[in-house]
Amino acid sequence: MKRIFLYLMLVSGIFTACGQASKNGSDDQEQGEEAKKNISSRDLSITPATAYTDIFVDSMALEQYLATRQVSDSVARRMRSFYNARNYQFAWFSSDGLTEQARGFWNLHDYHRKASDADTILNDKELSKRMNRLIAAEDLSVSAKDAQMVNTELTLTQHFIHYMRTQYEDGYIKRKEMERFVPRKKEDAAYLADSLLNKKHKDGKYFEDVHKNYGLLKDQLGKYLQIVKSGGWPMVPATDKKLKPGQSSPAIAILKKRLQISGDMPAGDTSAVFTDTLNMGIRNFQARHGFKEDGLISAALIKEMNVPAEARLQLLLINMGRMRWLPPQPSGNLILVNIPEFVLHAYEGAKKAFDMVVVVGKEGHNTTTFTGDLNQVVFSPHWNVPESIVKNEIMPKLASNPGYLESQNMEIVDQNGNLPTIRQKPGEGNALGKVKFLFPNSFDIYFHDTPSKSLFERSKRAFSHGCIRLAEPEKMANYLLRNQPEWTPERINEAMNNGEEKFVKLKDPVPVVITYYTAWVDDGGRLHFAEDIYGHDRRIAAKMFSSPAQFKGAGKDSAAVAKR
Repeated sequence: MKRIFLYLMLVSGIFTACGQASKNGSDDQEQGEEAKKNISSRDLSITPATAYTDIFVDSMALEQYLATRQVSDSVARRMRSFYNARNYQFAWFSSDGLTEQARGFWNLHDYHRKASDADTILNDKELSKRMNRLIAAEDLSVSAKDAQMVNTELTLTQHFIHYMRTQYEDGYIKRKEMERFVPRKKEDAAYLADSLLNKKHKDGKYFEDVHKNYGLLKDQLGKYLQIVKSGGWPMVPATDKKLKPGQSSPAIAILKKRLQISGDMPAGDTSAVFTDTLNMGIRNFQARHGFKEDGLISAALIKEMNVPAEARLQLLLINMGRMRWLPPQPSGNLILVNIPEFVLHAYEGAKKAFDMVVVVGKEGHNTTTFTGDLNQVVFSPHWNVPESIVKNEIMPKLASNPGYLESQNMEIVDQNGNLPTIRQKPGEGNALGKVKFLFPNSFDIYFHDTPSKSLFERSKRAFSHGCIRLAEPEKMANYLLRNQPEWTPERINEAMNNGEEKFVKLKDPVPVVITYYTAWVDDGGRLHFAEDIYGHDRRIAAKMFSSPAQFKGAGKDSAAVAKR
């Protein structure tokens, strides 16, 4: 009898949500047939073979969630529409864990939650605890039969809809556009790009109007779509001969055409002579793709030039998707680190304060994307060696060399069974250098100095165990403490070098955003591409495109994070 009663209540909830108006929000004024028009039809073309994710939620589970949570009619309609457009596939999880979009949205969600305690819907402590556990988990298996995971999936969608409706002025994120923030199915990249570029809105409001970086990439998307439609660019032949200015070769004419199509050098020159203009074109290409700007034609450079235009188009689409989760530009300070770029950017509102090169985590010790608040500077820090490093690196060395700890200025602070707790004392050779910068997070990632300064001279800088090493840590300390007059440059320098650990709390914590963009437009309007060092692009492309490009990148996705 209870089951029949529950079923009747659910059916009643369905008809009530679809046909009645509520008093919560402007959408709730819709009545009857008009309300139904604002619900997308179920896309039955999405199947397990074509879907972006590989697990599906039961439609009745959604209805039970809406009834149990007493979700308002307007949000209930949006949630039904969202899942109809996906044919009820999960948006935030696949069978092997969180999707990239889930991590991106949660970073945005967390960033806003910290900035606005008044938003009671997003300030869901239970969900925060659950998500922090899920994000930090190294191995995660998700099943549509797990009621808690289904509940988490639906709660994230409710929060997503709430966030988009409250944080953006009406009209800038259309309902159908919002339903495509998380990819739904494998599609042809050119078709997807064309639909993004040619969709016209009667009210003249577009997402790129309120997200500058997204809009800049969209402009480039139009250019690259035309390149793809025109047949792409020629493949530059490999050559054993080192080509130099003044020399002639048939390969040079092909090289010029390649660079002209991508806009790295002016069109018109079809000669086979290595001119100064070609030299500048090569340098432009090198600057945009993370190479040393020396004008030399290497095998690696030719390989990068021969990445097909279709692959570049796919990269633009992937990174436009990532930029949807970038927090709105704050009025105050912001530190943004782009992992594949190996660069930290410091902003004061919309103004760039400075850039700084960094070292990030190597493959297997990936630096994770997240947001946090930098709130402490630690001078002359101890390095508390992570258990994994103690077990895999230090203990084998200690077994063959009893004096190893002393030689590394390390000490045992606790003996936990067979694995001791070890730390490295402040001073020369300390793995964290002379200062570290803390922004509390579940990954134990932070910024720090390093004694290995030579690594900053390399163009590819993925060497750490996951934390982020700064090329100019003293500059960062002075910048963060500039509004605390007791911390003069002289006192900062002394604290970095006196060998006594000291914690300094910032009066005004600075938001930190760790991102993963392999395509972006710089302040001068120049498009850049970076190597997919962790293999994220390749995994996204395999799920997002009907003919995914074979991106160069790391093999195994790893949630293992660094402590150094």
